[in-house]
Amino acid sequence: MKGKTAVLTVVLLVLSMALSACGVQNTGQNKQQSSPGDQVKPAEITANLQTEPQSIDPAKNTAIDGGTVIYHVFEGLTRLDKNNKAQPAVAKSWDISADNLTYTFHLRDGVKWSDGTAVTAKDFEYAWKRVLNPDTGSEYAYQLYYIKNGEKYNTGKAKAEDVGVAAKGDGTLVLTLESPTPYILELLAFFTYMPVRKDIVEAHPEDWTQSPNTYIGDGAFVMDAWNHNDSIILGKNPEYWDIKRIKPDKVTFLMINDSSTELAEFENGRLDFGSNPPADDFQRLKEKGVLNIDPNLATYGYLFNTKAAPFDDPKVRKAFSLAIDRKAIVETPPSTGEKPAGGWVSPGIPDADPTKDFRDVGGNYYDIDKADAEEAQKLLSEAGYPGGKGLPKVTLLYNTSEDHKRIAEMLQEMWKKNLGVDVQLSNEEWQVFLQDRANGKYQLARLGWFADYIDPMTFLDMFTTGSGNNDADWSNAEYDKLIAKAKQTNDPAERMKYMHQAEDILMDQMVVLPIYFYIDDYVAQTNLKGYHEDPLGYSYFHEAYKE
Repeated sequence: MKGKTAVLTVVLLVLSMALSACGVQNTGQNKQQSSPGDQVKPAEITANLQTEPQSIDPAKNTAIDGGTVIYHVFEGLTRLDKNNKAQPAVAKSWDISADNLTYTFHLRDGVKWSDGTAVTAKDFEYAWKRVLNPDTGSEYAYQLYYIKNGEKYNTGKAKAEDVGVAAKGDGTLVLTLESPTPYILELLAFFTYMPVRKDIVEAHPEDWTQSPNTYIGDGAFVMDAWNHNDSIILGKNPEYWDIKRIKPDKVTFLMINDSSTELAEFENGRLDFGSNPPADDFQRLKEKGVLNIDPNLATYGYLFNTKAAPFDDPKVRKAFSLAIDRKAIVETPPSTGEKPAGGWVSPGIPDADPTKDFRDVGGNYYDIDKADAEEAQKLLSEAGYPGGKGLPKVTLLYNTSEDHKRIAEMLQEMWKKNLGVDVQLSNEEWQVFLQDRANGKYQLARLGWFADYIDPMTFLDMFTTGSGNNDADWSNAEYDKLIAKAKQTNDPAERMKYMHQAEDILMDQMVVLPIYFYIDDYVAQTNLKGYHEDPLGYSYFHEAYKE
């Protein structure tokens, strides 16, 4: 995301145009709900997370569910407004050096933790160095490699004191970057950059997030209870500096994974907001005025374990990709409007010329309208498995969901028809699935990736060597160089050129198998106003209320 208002306005216009071109439309309430003013009666909001978060630690979370909770309990130096533009939050202002490498943040007075303790610049310095500390094991540590010596510290080549973040007293934080980063102010709103309390984390290193007594945040809400496998209940934080903006007294996040159960709870009034409506009910829900379909910057696909046979061979990976009919997958009833993915980076992200979309400029890497069985069979034969003979047993792993199962079964049938390969299906509950995928205990696993900010880099640097989210365990020196060059240049055309070249390598090696580009479909009660659902996949209820 660009840091200047004029450029960002164009960026968001292009995002809207690109997603409209993909056939995405809002069929229910307006995504950006109007604020009701101060006379709204406080409300209790109930929304569905779908799954229990694996973590709600800002340093360790990697998923939308955990991030949604973190965004309600914590706040960073900046926060994103409803146009995804960075606004002052804990930092009231900042100064930027002429070379765009040093940012001096001035914290606002009176910002407190939920237990009444003052938030200081030292809390940010500790939190960021904790993320980068290799002992923490943060999968998102690479998001802080923009900080000078951040990567070196994370990889054991520098000390904590070498990292380019330093508190100058309680109210000033100085950030030094490796190279100018045009979207750094937006990135500072990301949950991995949230402050945490050193005294609490170090006193309860394994379980500080598990109890309301120790899950101390600086955001709009506090945890009142975590009822595992059922709900997380948040109450308004009386110490929050901007409490006048906060409308609900209580937000309850349920953990209903089954879409039919979620819809039943929604229709009986227990649920105000649901993020997983059954596709079979779309038309009925649309007619009732409760279905919303919004843009998303996200890609659905599968990840290859590049260290496990037979997917240690790029020809096998490409054969499996070419044997897929993506158009049939998205158009088979119940169709929900997704578009076949012709690459990894989703539409909606501007190229160097902000009137053009990165995906359109990059084009498709294969035919998105049909399978290429002939070329797929040729590649499989070249890899030594003619007609699938001799191919090691293949198991596809997905997290438990009827929709994931439906797609997995379609892929299974396509690979049998077009490659002569029998693929076994295996499903696991969400937290077990995430662990097994991260630990390389799979051959082919489902992957859904949502952008963390509006720039192609959010889809690409996750596959650099050693990245915490590189569950494919893939390494390519030329790819790493291109990503590094893209991060080190100020020239927009050069940046995009390097990122296009990087995606060329990623798709040529077929490290990830894109299936379709997400849309955001959800249900909201007609009397629910003021919530915000952004294209990065997060739901915000800070200003939500009921008419």
